Order: sequence, then structure tokens, then C-alpha cells
Amino acid sequence: MNKDQVKGTAEKMKGKVNEAVGRATDNPARELKGDLQQEAGQARKNVGDMKEAAKDMAKDVKRHH
Repeated sequence: MNKDQVKGTAEKMKGKVNEAVGRATDNPARELKGDLQQEAGQARKNVGDMKEAAKDMAKDVKRHH
């Protein structure tokens, strides 16, 4: 797991909390902030996932040569 995956997952979790608190307190701005945080977190996690996949592919190529 790389730093983008970790930070992306953490951001998604913060977003879930903000969304839940926003709903519970009838605060649409906080709920929206949570939604946006989750999307940003997922995007960062996706970047990390792609980096890991590329690293794994590079290892496979080295093993086969």
C-alpha cells in the first residue's frame, strides 16, 4: 500500500463522517463537504492503485527477463 492509497482512504473516511454529521445536524453544506471529500479521497486512492499496479507489472517484467 502506498501513501496515495492511505491518504485517499483516510480522506474518504473523513468525508463519510462529515456527510453523516451534516445529515444528522441538518447541515447541507457539511454534508456536501463530506461528499466532495469522499470523491477526492477515491480519486487519490485510484491514483495509488494505479501506481501499485504499475509497480507490480514492472516486477513481473523483470522476473520474466
